Amino acid sequence: VQLVESGGGLVQAGGSLRLSCAASGSTFSINYMGWYRQAPGNQRELVAGISSISGTNYADFVEGRFTISRDNAKNTMYLQMNSLKPDDTAVYYCNAGRRDGLDLVLYEYWGQGTQVIVSS
Repeated sequence: VQLVESGGGLVQAGGSLRLSCAASGSTFSINYMGWYRQAPGNQRELVAGISSISGTNYADFVEGRFTISRDNAKNTMYLQMNSLKPDDTAVYYCNAGRRDGLDLVLYEYWGQGTQVIVSS
C-alpha cells in the first residue's frame, strides 16, 4: 500500500487547510486510516482517526476545529483543518492499516508527510 499526502502549506493563524491522503495498492483490507503529526523535538502524535469498526476519534487538542473524512470510492482520506493555530505547525502524516476488534494494530503503512506551517 502506498500513501501520498498533499495539501500542506503555509497559512496564517485562523486560516484553513485541507489535507488529502491518497491510498493505492492492496487497499481492500484497510479498515483504519488516521492523521498523525510531528513537530520538531516532539513525538509523533495522533490527530484524528477513522475506523470502519469504531468510527472517528480526535485528539483533545483538536477541540472541534478539524474534521476527518474518507471517500472509499477514491481511496482517499481528508483532514479539514479550520481555525489553525501556530501550535498546529508540524509535519502531518497519513497512516493506514488494519486493526482488530480491540483496536490493536495488525499492520500499518505510513505516508511521507506533508508540512503545515501556521504563522502568527
